[in-house]
Amino acid sequence: MPIPVNHTKPVRTTAKLHAFNQLQQWIIDGTLQPEEKLNDIELAQALGVSRTPIRESLQLLESQGFVTMQPGRATQVTAVETQDINNLLPPLAVLQALAAELSIQNMDDATLELLEEKNREFADALYAKEFTTALKVDEEFHQIIVDSANNPYILSMIEMLQAHVRRLFYYEKIVLREHSIKQHAEIIHLLREKDSQKVAETMRANWIYTIEEF
Repeated sequence: MPIPVNHTKPVRTTAKLHAFNQLQQWIIDGTLQPEEKLNDIELAQALGVSRTPIRESLQLLESQGFVTMQPGRATQVTAVETQDINNLLPPLAVLQALAAELSIQNMDDATLELLEEKNREFADALYAKEFTTALKVDEEFHQIIVDSANNPYILSMIEMLQAHVRRLFYYEKIVLREHSIKQHAEIIHLLREKDSQKVAETMRANWIYTIEEF
């Protein structure tokens, strides 16, 4: 089980959170391969923590569907199931649409300008065919809106679903399309106009079209 040793160790975080975030990222980007067996001692040594936060993190990852744990046997990374995109995106689209609707009451000019800046970065990445960067900026764009909704339950559910979608994007090489640039611009316009119904519809469409592309 090859484990990177040059990863960045975050500052001011608990051992459990540090371990969870790093293990989840390694599963998403393929550092830890699907169906790979995980050794908590090796992981603890690699992350510079005790076995307890590793075990706690693995339990949380299991509850989110990233690993399977069989007591007395093996802990493994779950397989990547291509058809999961059909199960993941519809609920994620609904939650993102609700977040957009709720964010209107907290949306100010500075946030709208930040969204416009992110959409320009997103467009630049797509035109340059830097698709990994485009995916990262696209997530940042949507995260600004989710944060503005100021609802911790929506935030938590979106984070989990988003992580699974990100994993599929890595493995299936899903490419975001230029159509999203126009949709982002329309979302910003509707947020500025405080049109909650249309912004929810547009946000949902922005996520659902990926299923059709896929």
